[in-house]
Amino acid sequence: MNNADAIRVERPMTKSKVFAHTRWDAVPALASLFHLAYFFALFFLYPHTPLWAMLILGFIYSLMVNANINGIGHNFIHNPFFRSPLLNRLFGIMQSVACCFSQTYYDAVHMQHHKGNADRPDENGETVDWISIYKHGHDGEAENPWSYVFLSFFRDDVGAIRKELRKRGRRELIWGNVELAAFATVLFVMFLFNWRYIIFYFLPFFYLGHCFSYLNGYFRHYGANPDKPIAWGVSSYGKIYNWLFFFNGYHAEHHFRPKVHWTKMEAFRRQIAELQKQEGVRVIKRAHMLGFLDPDLPKRGKPVGEATEAIS
Repeated sequence: MNNADAIRVERPMTKSKVFAHTRWDAVPALASLFHLAYFFALFFLYPHTPLWAMLILGFIYSLMVNANINGIGHNFIHNPFFRSPLLNRLFGIMQSVACCFSQTYYDAVHMQHHKGNADRPDENGETVDWISIYKHGHDGEAENPWSYVFLSFFRDDVGAIRKELRKRGRRELIWGNVELAAFATVLFVMFLFNWRYIIFYFLPFFYLGHCFSYLNGYFRHYGANPDKPIAWGVSSYGKIYNWLFFFNGYHAEHHFRPKVHWTKMEAFRRQIAELQKQEGVRVIKRAHMLGFLDPDLPKRGKPVGEATEAIS
């Protein structure tokens, strides 16, 4: 197999008048709708449900935010589900309310991530990738995972995101602001009806969900090689994990060819397996969120490629 063979990408095709790529995208679309329903259900259950049950439900919501951002929202960025631009916009609003962020702003941050691919700081201490694990590290090392996880939520540069959206056109910035207004309005109305729910219950679990997302992101790149495109990411191939996250566990494969549809990821991996083996692509045994438990985790301070498990 040569490199030309390795980079051929099979695109899904469908005759559906609704879905742009495959009818299988109904699955993440319905999962997003379920997440939205769960979001509202928490509010209505709060006054009538025991605290211990609400704590469990809140923790599940945090896990759902993580899975949505990294599974549903992520795939939607690279391969919008619907043929209709309006349907895609409405889906973005639904996503924004369910996760309490802007799907369009997330798009800008994520595409910047793909421009830099978790790059190291340049001579001025800047990274192309705004969420690179090396951005706040020292001496070319990745940042401590726990500061990355708990502080990244507060590091978003809204001005830089808005500037990037303006480059795409005024419409993108408007839609991003519509999404922000949509979830902010919903939270404000909830606050008016039950401010204790928002302050003491929802916001902590909302923050935890985004921390889980950054935890995922950290170990999708920790131990990867920022200098090799095929090894820009770290992969994890657990079946349940990848079904829940719509194959975002195939992260080295995703960074190598970001437009590969989630339904084609297994086949793409088989296609480039030999090339991955040659280049030392790192694979971990656990889901990325549990990457800190991986027995072969590289020690911080060691060169990339040392003490890592490559594909075998």
